Amino acid sequence: MTFPLDGEIRDGRHHMQVRVYYEDTDFSGIVYHANYLRFMERGRTNHLRLMGAQQHGLFEQAREETPGFAFVVRSMQIDYLRPARMDDVLDVVTWPIAVKGASITLAQEVRRGDDVLVKAQVRVAFISEGKAQPIPKSLRMLMKADLV
Repeated sequence: MTFPLDGEIRDGRHHMQVRVYYEDTDFSGIVYHANYLRFMERGRTNHLRLMGAQQHGLFEQAREETPGFAFVVRSMQIDYLRPARMDDVLDVVTWPIAVKGASITLAQEVRRGDDVLVKAQVRVAFISEGKAQPIPKSLRMLMKADLV
């Protein structure tokens, strides 16, 4: 089951809104840099959740092929372009740009209206029992189907 707070997938990109609260800001009233990582993690998680909700059978098949699988962040490049402030409503946008052996590279942006505040590329590794493993075919096909 999905809820509006999970966001939505439009044109192959996952969009999720986040409101900036006081706790997200630093002493100067702008979003503390590490909190963008939290916003983007939520975006990636909800992107995966929506794909799983739509394709639940594929994820079950992947669990059977590779028990105990998980996705973990392997690397991240991030550019902070503009600040966000308390009460801003941000759009966290996530989309896959490459699917390879044991990893997926996702692009992410945090936007306020038409302004891009943060850009990132995140490489996520597929692991099972603590070791990198090839992404199961069912998940690979699903991820590639979303490539823009």
